[in-house]
Amino acid sequence: MVRGYRYSRWDGSQTGFDLDADTVLDQMADDLVEHGDLHAALRRLMQQGFRDQNDERVMGMRELMERLKQRRQEQLDRYDLGGVYQEIAESLDEIVDQERQGIERREQEARDSGDQRRQDIIDQLAQQRREQLDQLPPDLAGKVKDLQQYDWMDDAARQRFEEMMQKLREQLLQSTFNQMQESLSNMSPEQMQRMKDMLADLNSMLEQRAQGQEPNFAEFMDKYGDFFPDNPQTLDELLESMARSMAAMQQLMASMSPEQRRQLQELANSLLEDMDLQWQMDELSRNLQQAFPDMPWNKRMNFQGDDPLSMAQMPGLLDNLGDLDALEQMMRQATQPQALAEVDIDRARELLGDDAANSLDRLRQLAKMMEEAGLIDQKEGRYELTPRALRKIGRKALGDLFKNLTKDRLGRHELERNGVGHERSYETKAYEFGDPFRLNVEQTIRNALRRQAGEGVRGTPVRLTPDDFEIDQTENLTRAATVLLLDLSMSMPMRDNFLPAKKVAMALHSLITSQYPRDYLGMVGFSILAREFDPVKLPEVSWDYGYGTNMQHALMLGRKMLSHQHGTKQIIMITDGEPTAHLENGQPYFNYPPEPRTIEETLKEVLRCTREDIRINVFMLDPNNYLRSFVERMTRINSGRAFFTNPENLGEYVLVDFVEHRTRRARSA
Repeated sequence: MVRGYRYSRWDGSQTGFDLDADTVLDQMADDLVEHGDLHAALRRLMQQGFRDQNDERVMGMRELMERLKQRRQEQLDRYDLGGVYQEIAESLDEIVDQERQGIERREQEARDSGDQRRQDIIDQLAQQRREQLDQLPPDLAGKVKDLQQYDWMDDAARQRFEEMMQKLREQLLQSTFNQMQESLSNMSPEQMQRMKDMLADLNSMLEQRAQGQEPNFAEFMDKYGDFFPDNPQTLDELLESMARSMAAMQQLMASMSPEQRRQLQELANSLLEDMDLQWQMDELSRNLQQAFPDMPWNKRMNFQGDDPLSMAQMPGLLDNLGDLDALEQMMRQATQPQALAEVDIDRARELLGDDAANSLDRLRQLAKMMEEAGLIDQKEGRYELTPRALRKIGRKALGDLFKNLTKDRLGRHELERNGVGHERSYETKAYEFGDPFRLNVEQTIRNALRRQAGEGVRGTPVRLTPDDFEIDQTENLTRAATVLLLDLSMSMPMRDNFLPAKKVAMALHSLITSQYPRDYLGMVGFSILAREFDPVKLPEVSWDYGYGTNMQHALMLGRKMLSHQHGTKQIIMITDGEPTAHLENGQPYFNYPPEPRTIEETLKEVLRCTREDIRINVFMLDPNNYLRSFVERMTRINSGRAFFTNPENLGEYVLVDFVEHRTRRARSA
């Protein structure tokens, strides 16, 4: 079967490519180079956001939090809490009017019957009922309470009032327990009793937990699991969900005026006339507030809208506000991508929109994606960069520093002559007496066939003569050993010099390992003391939280490291300050401004390097006159070079000098 494919022009509506791990690493590279902390770099990337390989914006946590606050404010700017009472009051007025009409209808029926006794009784009852209706309290809660005790004359009005009370009771419970909305619909008296039993058992479990006991949650769910459609897996999950719902309801009440709050509380008491149910709910609220004190139990929300909020809308609004609060809390606590694993993306899409939900989904996949791409590994609960990632960061640093240079300034071991060596140049020459006999068989046989054809000889055997011999040419190679001394004192980050200096170190490592694999590169970091570190661990190296520039100790370590190497030896030192520390009896001695003794000890080490044929090249960032004077004395002793540069062109100077230095050595080998 021939498989066919169809192509169309990209119009922006088609699904794009997946998030690319290499693109993410590139955007983290400078952060990793400067601070050396993968977890901190991931956290900052999550906060700031980034662009994917299609240059599409992935929103960071800060931007997502702003979107979340905006969505919450939209809810607050829409509704007026007074609507809770307005809707109920209007419905009650309609029911009372219906009852008055029913009273009149009963009176008319009595008159039409011709039964005087019946008429007298109905007239007397009607007079009493009208007086009761006329004396109903003006406040909503009082009106509901009196109507609950009222003896209705119109059956339709009575039924309508009872249905309204049942509906309000369910809506009130749903607002208090959002996660139980399905279970609270159309509750029968038996179901209401079962709910009270459930709340009593839940309070009992909370009391057991407070006493250090472990309640039987599985047994509780077997008995009451139908109340909880979300199917919580642990007691903590259930309690947190219920606490969030009750806290949202309390927030709503705290946002009302004192009069509105009093009326709603009295209305709730009237609706939940069962004292046992009220007590269980109050006890649960008290227990949950003790268990989750950080919940926003009495935080006031500033509703400023004009749309009246009905009792029926309360559960949905509280559900949205509660989910927004829960999402905000989760996002605030998320310091690593895996902390977002529990985010309900579908719910986030409903609350924040498609772009925000897609960004959240990408953020939570960051670590997993980079791990699958082989860029990070998890070891003992922490992520670490893999060698592949380190190479990529080094190559990026190299590319950043070389991108402004012209191609003709880069050399790859140029040679002015060929000669004895061990690296093939993929070129051949006719054999001459004294040449190494590295016979190129293919070219030699060609020469013989060509010669025999000229002599009129065809076919086999092919006879070789010394004139047919062709040998491979080889290149002369040089080997360089370099130690980079990197200033880690506090002045480097304070003057914004640390990042470009560290990028140079990583670029050198990438250059040497990729283009000069036989060369040696060692690294030493120095501040009040110097220390050697593995170039592979370079991304994790950060500055020292202390003062002091101990060049003497750094040069000493570099010299010792080079003593075990052969070939051309050089030290490259990057610093922004003069020597202010040296070793005395194995201990660091620091003073600023630098004492003559520190200068003397440092120059003695320069002299030792010179005697061991180690060239010292110094790159000075933000040099002052004192540093210039010291480096000039050092270069006169060592015959090295000094570069007075700045963070912008440091990389070009160091790497171009390194390549050109290698090229000149190769030519003269």
